[in-house]
Amino acid sequence: MPHGLLLITAHPDDESFFGAGTSARYAEAGVRVALVCATLGQAGKAGDPPVATPEELPRVREQELRAACDIAGIALVGVLGHHDKHLAEAPPEQIREELVRVIRAERPRIVITFDPNGLNLHPDHIAISRFASDAIAAAADPRWLPEAGAPHRVDRLVWPSPVLPWEESHPDRLRARAGVDFLLDISRWRDRKERALRAHRSQHLSIDRLWFAPGRSPDILSTEAFRQGFGPPLADRPAGDLFAGL
Repeated sequence: MPHGLLLITAHPDDESFFGAGTSARYAEAGVRVALVCATLGQAGKAGDPPVATPEELPRVREQELRAACDIAGIALVGVLGHHDKHLAEAPPEQIREELVRVIRAERPRIVITFDPNGLNLHPDHIAISRFASDAIAAAADPRWLPEAGAPHRVDRLVWPSPVLPWEESHPDRLRARAGVDFLLDISRWRDRKERALRAHRSQHLSIDRLWFAPGRSPDILSTEAFRQGFGPPLADRPAGDLFAGL
């Protein structure tokens, strides 16, 4: 039986930026939510003042990731350990097998990952989008990696909407935007989204600037918007449930 949701991300904190509220919402409803993160963000900043030395940063960021996922109700956290800022150079056969194994083990109905442009053109975001799409197709084909588990077909691929998640929160304006195919009300879980974001202490400079700077509307923590990459047609756009039509 398919379990539910699988997030495939590039860095620790990606999951909190675009999906912590969604993860918490579905986990509370009994859906199994899993995550696989391709890097440990070892090329990222360490905060000001720093919370870790460069040598300690990968370990610290993994701890932060696991803490954030625990807050968001994510049941499984897998870390692949590829090189931050060089994810596009990962051996395609290796990362395909790693992701196929997770997809076939978790058997999700929905995969959430970055769109082909990586949301903000970050090279690692673009790379994980490509790798995820490749692995989703391979996981459904029994000729690929038969030793990696029984084939599994994902029903729906979902990307963050083209609207940067910290830039717009008004539901009426979001509904009118092309690419907002799902608009989820996460107001009940906004405190968990905030706690998940703040769990990434080493990244507080960007998190504070984008999410918590003076003048930022607190309502940006109340909605998460997504675009359908593939899946059954939607009767209405935006739908209020990622599982609509499945």
